[in-house]
Amino acid sequence: MNLSNLTIKKVNQGLKNKEFSAVELTKAYLKNIAQLDKEISAYIEVTEEMALKKAKEVDILLSKEKEIPLLAGVPIAVKDNILVENVKCTAGSKILENYIAPYDATVIKKLKKEKVVILGKTNLDEFAMGSSCENSAFFITKNPCDRERVPGGSSGGSTAAVKANMCLCALGSDTGGSIRLPASFCGVVGLKPTYGTVSRYGLIAMASSLDQIGPIGKCVEDVKILFEKICGRDELDSTSVDFKFKPLEDFDIKNIKIGVPKEYFIEGIDKEVEKIIKESIKKFEREGAKIEEISLPHTQYALPVYYILMPCEVSANLARYDGIRYGKRSEEGEDLMDIYLNSRGEWLGDEVKRRIMLGTYSLSAGYWEEYYLRAQKVRTLIIRDFKKAFEKVDVILTPTSPTPAFKIGEKKDPLSMYLCDIFMVAVSLAGLPALSIPCGEVGNLPVGLQIIGKEFEENLILKLGEIFEKI
Repeated sequence: MNLSNLTIKKVNQGLKNKEFSAVELTKAYLKNIAQLDKEISAYIEVTEEMALKKAKEVDILLSKEKEIPLLAGVPIAVKDNILVENVKCTAGSKILENYIAPYDATVIKKLKKEKVVILGKTNLDEFAMGSSCENSAFFITKNPCDRERVPGGSSGGSTAAVKANMCLCALGSDTGGSIRLPASFCGVVGLKPTYGTVSRYGLIAMASSLDQIGPIGKCVEDVKILFEKICGRDELDSTSVDFKFKPLEDFDIKNIKIGVPKEYFIEGIDKEVEKIIKESIKKFEREGAKIEEISLPHTQYALPVYYILMPCEVSANLARYDGIRYGKRSEEGEDLMDIYLNSRGEWLGDEVKRRIMLGTYSLSAGYWEEYYLRAQKVRTLIIRDFKKAFEKVDVILTPTSPTPAFKIGEKKDPLSMYLCDIFMVAVSLAGLPALSIPCGEVGNLPVGLQIIGKEFEENLILKLGEIFEKI
């Protein structure tokens, strides 16, 4: 039996039937990491000792014939901007290179109650700012499908680890596509939940009105199980909502209306990607779903709106990394201001500095109304577009990305990199849930289909994802 190729339910069944132990399962994944991660570079830190200790605890419960939770013994990876107590949390930045998390993020607390095995912390673009995993301060993660290409970002380490069987499933975070894009590039399943359904407490903040923790897995069922366990209200996060996941019981695809926005099939999209997405939509039609062309007229403004609002929030959230309150401190400087400037200048990367400067400029006196306020108004129009569309249809189908994974070093200017997020940022601005699911390949490079749902209707998009896997 290949222990590193099982689903969550098969792991649970295998442990209960004593086909293998939790320690054996954990060792199988640790062996994969030891063999493959030299090439792929998905992990910033492997927590071998902690993982084996937790696996032994699960085995002790099983030896005493105790009932175990569904996720018990399941080996997972955690993006390195989510706090795990007593483990380094770098956010992919040199400024936090030696930062040890003093407490668990709420999602980690919930998963520890389920007795999951945390294998380690995965690589990301610095402070989750990037679409390729090339912006990490430590190293570039490679796409397991083609090691000359990027895995996507910023949750590239998590998706690469899942794809390469270096963990069973993983946690990532999505601000403007950071779970969905790498899921598409690596050919795995990634869910960006509705804003507020999952607590952000213990997630290193990038843009607080957009950030959302979400699950990554090899199949929709694993993603659904993980999401069900991490969602819900948290007193420590005032933006979280009282949400309980309820699977759909009576479901008939013939009653489903699917919207296809004309604005998402535009010049610039890879022709092969477009063909695969259109064929995927036809598969739903053959199953009995009704397909309707819709319009999201303010889509063209989503990217500029996102790249004004997100840097504004970045500039506020990253003010704390000054060498005094958080982060490494520069040894040079005659006064406090020198220490601030030198610490940030020395230890923050180019993309992070770029976004801080963009945000600071947009919020400055004389420009606040011109940029930030106007962007917020257009964000409201984007939200209205989706509300109007969802009066006619139940879900919306689009490509996750306009292209498959690109080569490492290929996109040299920031703007061409930002364009990777074009089909995902509107969803984030509207706070909606979206699932990226593999739907085909261009050569050996995966293509992702994005299924967008109404607020709090993760159950519907996950159900459609499960149906798509079978057709």
